[in-house]
Amino acid sequence: MTNAKEKLVVIGNGMAGINTLEQILKLTDRFDITVFGSEPHPNYNRIMLSYVLEGSKTIDDIVINDWNWYKENGIALHTGQTVTNIDTANKTVVTDGGMTASYDKLLIATGSNSLMLPIPGSEREGVVGFRDIADCDQMLEAAKQYKTAAVIGGGLLGLEAAKGLVGLGMDVTVVHLMNDLMERQLDTQASAMLQTELERQGIKFAMGKSTAEMQGDHRVRKLVFTDGEELDAEFVVMAVGIRPNKQIGEVSGIQTNRGILVDDFMRTSAPDVYAVGECAEHRGICYGLVAPLFEQGNILAKHICGVETAGYEGSITSTKLKISGVDVFSAGEFIEGPRHTVIAAKDEWKRTYKKVLLDQGKIVGAVLFGDVTESASLQKYVREGTEMTDEIYGDLMGTGGHCGGKSKTAAVEKMADDEIVCGCKGVTKKVIVDAINEKGLTTVDEIKACTGATGSCGGCKPVVEQILSFVLGDGFKKTAKTGICACTPLSRQEIVASIKEKGLRTTKEVMHVLEWHNPEGCSKCRPAVNYYLGVIYPGEHKDEKESRFVNERMNANIQKDGTYTVVPRMYGGVTTPEDLKKIADVSVKYNVKAVKVTGGQRLDLIGVQKEDLPKVWEELDMPSGYAYAKSLRTVKTCVGSQYCRFGTQDSMAVGAMLERKFERLDFPAKFKLAVNGCPRNCAESCTKDIGIVGNDGGWEIFIGGNGGIKARLADSLCKVKTDEELTDTVAAVMQYYRETGNYLERTSEWVERIGLEDIYKKTVEDVEYRRTLIDSIEHALTFVEDPWKQVLNDKKMRSELFETAKPAVTQA
Repeated sequence: MTNAKEKLVVIGNGMAGINTLEQILKLTDRFDITVFGSEPHPNYNRIMLSYVLEGSKTIDDIVINDWNWYKENGIALHTGQTVTNIDTANKTVVTDGGMTASYDKLLIATGSNSLMLPIPGSEREGVVGFRDIADCDQMLEAAKQYKTAAVIGGGLLGLEAAKGLVGLGMDVTVVHLMNDLMERQLDTQASAMLQTELERQGIKFAMGKSTAEMQGDHRVRKLVFTDGEELDAEFVVMAVGIRPNKQIGEVSGIQTNRGILVDDFMRTSAPDVYAVGECAEHRGICYGLVAPLFEQGNILAKHICGVETAGYEGSITSTKLKISGVDVFSAGEFIEGPRHTVIAAKDEWKRTYKKVLLDQGKIVGAVLFGDVTESASLQKYVREGTEMTDEIYGDLMGTGGHCGGKSKTAAVEKMADDEIVCGCKGVTKKVIVDAINEKGLTTVDEIKACTGATGSCGGCKPVVEQILSFVLGDGFKKTAKTGICACTPLSRQEIVASIKEKGLRTTKEVMHVLEWHNPEGCSKCRPAVNYYLGVIYPGEHKDEKESRFVNERMNANIQKDGTYTVVPRMYGGVTTPEDLKKIADVSVKYNVKAVKVTGGQRLDLIGVQKEDLPKVWEELDMPSGYAYAKSLRTVKTCVGSQYCRFGTQDSMAVGAMLERKFERLDFPAKFKLAVNGCPRNCAESCTKDIGIVGNDGGWEIFIGGNGGIKARLADSLCKVKTDEELTDTVAAVMQYYRETGNYLERTSEWVERIGLEDIYKKTVEDVEYRRTLIDSIEHALTFVEDPWKQVLNDKKMRSELFETAKPAVTQA
């Protein structure tokens, strides 16, 4: 008969406690585990809350261990339950929900709480901390209703909160008591550079300010500082620090000070009760950074499982963070004093700064800003008190005469196997090295997909790259390649070739046969593979809706308030009074917040509720403008020769013809056209994927323009004389882009990667290849929904089309 398992209870479902459980599960299965968490969520990464706030990630994206993980490991998880008392004599715990559980071993991992300053008026509505998902939700809601915000605290949390609120469209001011941002991690020079960079990103600062009062009615409306100055703020985030959550220890008779007191094996004063993470105080220190908490957890896991281990001796704190896109690092001492020798370098052009402090010739501290490549080496030197040498100086300051790559990997070689590389995920050097050796990984993205390292703040990326270089040696650059995402090392070309060669037909089949690291794929590769299959097998591949982005599935663009925008198609920017009336009637009936004229000469119905979308489209009875899709969005036109005294070509009719012909066809990314009736360029052809400019002799075709984030003027591809040549050339360019473009790669990037000369040769000069491209796109067009079946390239048909639109033009 087997012995009953020991009962292990964990109070706290956060990063420190669950990481400790992960280490325990690797060592033994002798525990029957129960976890109590106050929040209604599984274990998630608090470090990434700022990404949720700015909208680049969802709550699901930052979950570390989902609900299934607990089930698969036999862990009883009770969320929404706060443990209120520990009976250390009878070894039981009680929750506020009335639950009771007994234990043989107990782990307290209650983390910390936001420190809320007792400022008069802080009890008003609109004042929150920034510590958990509930706080994040309040900030997201506030951004929908209010315009001005203040963040009290210029540390990491405060800056991340400010970044997120600015991204949500709020006017944000960071209020900081000190004159330097992140003064506990950065010196004055690095802080000033950080502030300058954040001001460029739209964050305002009130430095050296102390808040005396928060004024308002039921809600906060302004801050009043001790110097009498005021700041309007309808929302306030308090981010002045954290306080160890030691309450459960205090009420249960366990010794506490600033936190719950623990020894070198994380044992508290109560028998068989341990504490780990931000709630624990070890040798007078409470750690708030992730790496020390994971170090504690590793030692506790070994100790509790009976594995011989040295005790925890504390951590030399180092900070390696990516704040609003800026890399910063500090370790050890960073404020120079009389005893220090200072080595420093500042590059205002590259916006980088480096400072190393020596004490009697030994490296005792460092600060890096903008470039943290040397962080792994410096962290080791500071921890070991390494003597500065000419060789180390040359490596750090870039004056060495030997290969820099070799010196960087030398530091990695000396790293201990159990040293944590990724503090956010607790990934050690050994885990990364084993993954490289056992699974043949060659890129940072592959390591991220396999181990999680670099998946949070990204601060450990330089060290991961150095480990890759160290393990792979000379083969690192030769073998390393970038796949379409972290799930696979395969490029677009390799995936497409394999699909054709092996006859693969579905996304799941592709991922299985081609051995994706993540068998389910991700939000980046699933839509890409679905697109490749559609291009390779037009009419045969069944479009996988689950592989589409949410906007494409909903046939509308989701907005930050959860409503949607609906954009009906208007061919060439031309519509009729009847369609305008439909749009007006539907907008009134479904309480549309606004109707906006878009840059693509269409009308955008803003603020449609999700449940109303099917009815809105039904009552509009108009084709979708595909404002959400990776397809032809718009064809912008001027009024052309029909009305303009300068017009030489019928731009409206040709634009409408091209839009009707190629609508609903999938592309690697969104695709826009413009047709001008003369070289005056009123329809802005120079910034479109394909721009068409009319002249007395015919048309000139431009490609690769972009008016967005990466602005680019289009390149002239060729000139044609007839509408038929125009249509064929547009078709050839589109199909060549469809076949060779990387998924989500705009034509502006595609033209630069492929080269204008190659595109000209394939789509214009090589008659046979051009014909193949045209035939391929015509074949694909026969399978799209409601295709435009005739190419309107003669004057009679164009005239008929124009006549149907003339009343609307006249009204305009």
